[in-house]
Amino acid sequence: MPSLSATRSTAGVRHDDMLSFPNCKINLGLRILRRREDGFHELETVFYPLAIKDALETIRSETLSFTSTGLPIPGDPSANLCLKAWHLLRSDFPDLPAVDIHLHKNIPIGAGLGGGSSDGAFMLRLLDRQFRLGLTADKLMSYAAQLGSDCPFFILNKPCLAGGRGEKLEPIDLDLSGYRIALVDPGIHVGTAWAFSQCTPTEEGKSIRGIIAAPVDTWKGQLVNDFEAPVCRAHPELKKIKEKLYQAGAIYASMTGSGSGFFGIFAKENLPSPALTADLPGFQLT
Repeated sequence: MPSLSATRSTAGVRHDDMLSFPNCKINLGLRILRRREDGFHELETVFYPLAIKDALETIRSETLSFTSTGLPIPGDPSANLCLKAWHLLRSDFPDLPAVDIHLHKNIPIGAGLGGGSSDGAFMLRLLDRQFRLGLTADKLMSYAAQLGSDCPFFILNKPCLAGGRGEKLEPIDLDLSGYRIALVDPGIHVGTAWAFSQCTPTEEGKSIRGIIAAPVDTWKGQLVNDFEAPVCRAHPELKKIKEKLYQAGAIYASMTGSGSGFFGIFAKENLPSPALTADLPGFQLT
């Protein structure tokens, strides 16, 4: 992370340098309930934060700039949510200073882990803290919702039952700290619009709220991500990843978001051996 202030000598660090570490999330179940009149879909899911993180730094500057290291970020850098977050706040705070933004990208991209959304939300939080804007959590969530549907979650950053497009959040009592969660990043791009087009919304079936309240070892076969079946039909190799996670001892395994990332929940006393996970792309335990 060559441009992060942590790598500089003390003499080179200014008091207005700010550093944060945006984390990722997984979806525990994802139901597509119905298509709304505004063209979006009504969802039900649980967002659960994980400790895999990017690093985000802002330094007060004469001009606004954005640079990145780590994993390559596709697309136009000017469309990055970190920059959009600055412009969003600048529209309400005309005196907001320009900053040099540096993002070290570590969260896998396009895997359903919400890394870009987290970066945007953490940028809002960082600017609020750095320039003492005095924003409440509700106001930060309102700004975050303008960046993306799952951005508000990263303002709360605690297990939440999510509804609406993902922006309606209800914190829940869910603690998986007694387990280890493995992530697999197949590196396959799944278009969100395409994924939605492959699903048939339905309100039938058991609510995720009820399923998640039961022990983790009861989730298999009940807690379902509606995107998983059509995505796996299009990419059969993804179904094999889930099978391998179960073969390696996972209590529960699923795709997260619209894919293509998968996760497995393991008991700490029954962690997978390297031999069983060697061929799983991007495998890492959190």
